[in-house]
Amino acid sequence: MSFALTSTAFQAGAEIPARFTCEGEGGSPPLAWAGVPPGTKSLALIVDDPDAPDPEAPRIVWVHWLLYNLPAESTGLAEGISPSRLPPGTCEGITDFKRTGWGGPCPPIGRHRYFFRLYALDATLPDLGKPTRVKLEQAMEGHVIARAELMGTYQNRR
Repeated sequence: MSFALTSTAFQAGAEIPARFTCEGEGGSPPLAWAGVPPGTKSLALIVDDPDAPDPEAPRIVWVHWLLYNLPAESTGLAEGISPSRLPPGTCEGITDFKRTGWGGPCPPIGRHRYFFRLYALDATLPDLGKPTRVKLEQAMEGHVIARAELMGTYQNRR
């Protein structure tokens, strides 16, 4: 079985339901994974939007969620998961919303793509505090065994 990341809320390449965005309740979508490679010691999740602020002229990659040290034996995250319900040992990083936790899609213009990337690591990372994406990726360097990806889209209806 290959390393795979899925959601019961949306199919790969399809629209993320509004309830997971700034136009809805804004909770995180449910995620599930399977096929975690042998030798995996922890997992890391990075969710971002490479189309910010405008898909016709993207300038930045906007980070929506950072998690690391998810247990290798974990199999997913529940819908709308709160920090206190994350799997034991899971740590959070700072998003481009300048806080931890899920920040739902809220694109100012056009249809944006949202990439959910789950990394299988051969190590448990040290406590990085509340790292930015750059610091998390630096800590992951040389430890990535495999990567699973799920992409969804969203465009505000306003």
